[in-house]
Amino acid sequence: MGPIAGPELVAAVSNAGGLGVLGCTSMAPEQVRTVIRRTRELTDRPFGVDLILPARIEQDGTKISDVAERIPIEHRETAARIATELGVEQPGGSANRGTGRNALGTDAEAQVQVILEEGVPVFVGALGSPGFVVDRFHEAGAVVMSVVGNTKQAVSVVKDGADVVIAQGTEGGGHTGHVGTLALLPQVLDAVEVPVVAAGGIGDGRGLAAALVMGCEAVWVGTRFLATEEAGIAGWQKDGLVDAADQSPVISRAYTGKRFRLLPNQWTKAWEAADLD
Repeated sequence: MGPIAGPELVAAVSNAGGLGVLGCTSMAPEQVRTVIRRTRELTDRPFGVDLILPARIEQDGTKISDVAERIPIEHRETAARIATELGVEQPGGSANRGTGRNALGTDAEAQVQVILEEGVPVFVGALGSPGFVVDRFHEAGAVVMSVVGNTKQAVSVVKDGADVVIAQGTEGGGHTGHVGTLALLPQVLDAVEVPVVAAGGIGDGRGLAAALVMGCEAVWVGTRFLATEEAGIAGWQKDGLVDAADQSPVISRAYTGKRFRLLPNQWTKAWEAADLD
């Protein structure tokens, strides 16, 4: 959910008995600190922080800004052209157009350090193993959770030290894999011995009940909260979500280059027309 899951929504979830999680990937390190502290003003219950970890990056000195240059030139040029045609100004200026830099963050190491300094009790890593930061979070007494999209990834992150696996089926909003939730969960439950949390298409208590019956410890819910008063999106976006049907979402690589489930818009339609996938 990224910055949509801000302090107000996270605190509301935690206050209601869930575990709210801040989406901080696109934030500068000091912004991460600010939202953590704001959340603490709104709740005295546990909450977490979620980052899209640039696995195998940063720890060897490579920066996201360098990796962005590896994006195929035709992809960068197309993204820049679409942004210009639609009048979309990339945060940070036109130099970042087509690079995905703001979507993937710019300084994961500094973000991690802030989370450690602030003593957040739960860390969630996505799109890569949290292995290179697990020891530091464990030393700080934090629980490490990892979002995976297949059984191989689940086994890998547990081997790397993850305490909890969040198994997300392809029905999930945002970055998503290829395996359906109903098919994925039994395989992951059989493959790992740590707690498993179900994700992907969980919209009400029936999904929760099904996950618990299968052996999961909890569910991971994102899209369901987008239309709440506390979610950080505009009213017209919330209306669009409420009005959407089961076949409304599409899967596009237009956002970060990885599979991403969302409602179609001018950007995704222009990207699809460019036929780069």
